[in-house]
Amino acid sequence: MASKPPTLPEKLLRPSAHDAIRVCVHCRRRVAVVTPMKWEGVDEKLAKMVSEANLDHASERRRIREMFKDIQLSIDHCLFKAQYSAVKTEEFYRVNSRGLEIFSRRWFPGSLPMKALVCFCHGYGDTCTFFIEGIAKKLASSGYGVFAMDYPGFGLSEGLHGYIPSFDNLVDDVVEHYTKIKENPEYRGLPSFLFGQSMGGAVALKVHFKQPNAWDGAVLVAPMCKMAEDVVPSWPVQQILICMAKILPKGKLVPQKDLAEMAFKDVKKREQTSYNVIAYKDKPRLRTALEMLRTTQELENQLQEVSLPLLILHGEADIVTDPSVSKALYEKANNKDKKLCLYKDAYHSLLEGEPDEMIFQILDDIISWLDEHCINAGASRSIPP
Repeated sequence: MASKPPTLPEKLLRPSAHDAIRVCVHCRRRVAVVTPMKWEGVDEKLAKMVSEANLDHASERRRIREMFKDIQLSIDHCLFKAQYSAVKTEEFYRVNSRGLEIFSRRWFPGSLPMKALVCFCHGYGDTCTFFIEGIAKKLASSGYGVFAMDYPGFGLSEGLHGYIPSFDNLVDDVVEHYTKIKENPEYRGLPSFLFGQSMGGAVALKVHFKQPNAWDGAVLVAPMCKMAEDVVPSWPVQQILICMAKILPKGKLVPQKDLAEMAFKDVKKREQTSYNVIAYKDKPRLRTALEMLRTTQELENQLQEVSLPLLILHGEADIVTDPSVSKALYEKANNKDKKLCLYKDAYHSLLEGEPDEMIFQILDDIISWLDEHCINAGASRSIPP
């Protein structure tokens, strides 16, 4: 008699909170049914199209984003409502050395001389087409050229949605992309800074390790040097996932709590995350989760190797990435030029999910640090060898 296939723990089989359950009339198995999201000001036909789109494919993500981008920019969020004059933006698709089509954007001051380059590394599941719009415009209005890319498998870049087969390969893609930008004769001689949010903080640190002398500093917002205990599956579940990843690396089977609820303090802003329609919001894929966990474990043991100027910003109430590791990074980093800003009662999404005044305070803190380090970088370049 053929043996029955192994079953998964029940918690790994549960549909997401946005799914309904029905029983297939043919095989009597339970299947999840996607319930169309309801957005204010969005007609039912468009909402249905968005809810039914297969975002595994970049072509679908690009189609949905095109349909939804004007709606996104019109929502009642301080990042989108703020007005900045003379900021220009451009979008590009370019094929990298691994043959992947990468989507990127840039924002730059239209009337001011550019002070420096700020190269943005977005967080897990995210894209450079939503909240970063307001962050980048704020920086650009202060004289910075802001450059951002979607990692392979995220946003509008090519690749299976939400899939990171190798974190090191992802970092190599980021290094390649931003190195080409910095080699542009138009930008040569300008200071350059990494800017990493959440998982992007881990990406930025890994970029620094590969290019230890290439950057004038890094801004790390709630960096993913260690995931909080509430986010990491228990040890027994981890062992199950490690075994399963060898067979089903792309499977969406990792248990996860509602990250928006954990990351966004302001309830209205939390609800607005649903407008980020091409963000990856399903359960993490097995290989992706294990690569992220492996990366945080590596970083936690390499904090003393960080040697570039640092601005670290973290909410004290963050339960997604562990603020205690940001404190450890500040203490262990091998550079005297470092600053740690901890924000009382603030959650994980410091630049998107806090009250308006807190968001702009944090942005002002970042711009002040960048301004100071542009002066320092310019002075060091002017000193003869």
